[in-house]
Amino acid sequence: MVNINENTKMIKNQNHLGGLCMILSVLFFSLMDVLIKITDEYDVGQVMFFRAIFGLIPIFFLIPKKRLKNFYKTKYTRLHFYRSFIGAIAMYAIFVGLRNLELAEVTSMAFSGPIWVVIFSILFLGEKIRAKRWIAVGLGFIGVLVISKPGFDDLNFYYIYPVIFTLGFAGVSIFIRKLTLSGEPVYLIAFYFSVCSAIFGLFTLPFGGWLIPTSYDLGLLILIGLLGSIANLLLTKSYQLAEVSLTTPLKYLSLVFAIIFGFYLFNETPTIYTLSGAGLIVVSSAIIFVREHQLKKPITLPRQQ
Repeated sequence: MVNINENTKMIKNQNHLGGLCMILSVLFFSLMDVLIKITDEYDVGQVMFFRAIFGLIPIFFLIPKKRLKNFYKTKYTRLHFYRSFIGAIAMYAIFVGLRNLELAEVTSMAFSGPIWVVIFSILFLGEKIRAKRWIAVGLGFIGVLVISKPGFDDLNFYYIYPVIFTLGFAGVSIFIRKLTLSGEPVYLIAFYFSVCSAIFGLFTLPFGGWLIPTSYDLGLLILIGLLGSIANLLLTKSYQLAEVSLTTPLKYLSLVFAIIFGFYLFNETPTIYTLSGAGLIVVSSAIIFVREHQLKKPITLPRQQ
């Protein structure tokens, strides 16, 4: 009886800690989004470079001491390349979206990632999808259309960038799943992604008009890298510590943070289109999550950038 009580208490403590990690992860991602909008005088490629380079710092703390000399060795070079290249494109796209759209709009559309994961799972993993998840996919698409308002107003070209991000997110999720099933450690997947993203950002140097940042702005750019990397690590830790059914719903706090930060820092007021579309996307993602949890499938991480 004592052992059962101790185990129950331990599970509760882990769930609480896992929930805290998820909340902090969502908050750090939201703060990173704010800083990306604030540093809008710097080229997106330059911001991406700083995000990747300084995002390496927390990753190195995860590498076991006995692996420090050869931690970068892998048998899955091609999978790492696909995951990292697609992830870098997705990162660039979401940064452009954040610069040109409201926080709540970008955050809402980013939640449609699981919809594309379902579709990509059919195409590339041969998974069979039943009616509930097809309904979820349909609701999610309607939500994206409601937010972007095609045919109602002049279509804003920048709405395509969150869609590119979610497509990349879906592809990245497939390759991360393959890498983790092959036994690749999280730090190695994150390391190659950061290196590839830094190179991708560096390629914009001749075209993007990079600027030498002031000491204050340099601090903000470094903070973007640290916040993004720590948020990803907290996200992973959350899923390791707590039951997924408890932590995953907390990711929707990012929409709350986006609305609050957007309103108070950038004078952004969500329209009825944004709120309605966000509601449909959240319901869609929730249906997909519940179904995958019932099937005991690996849960797709809500944000990887």
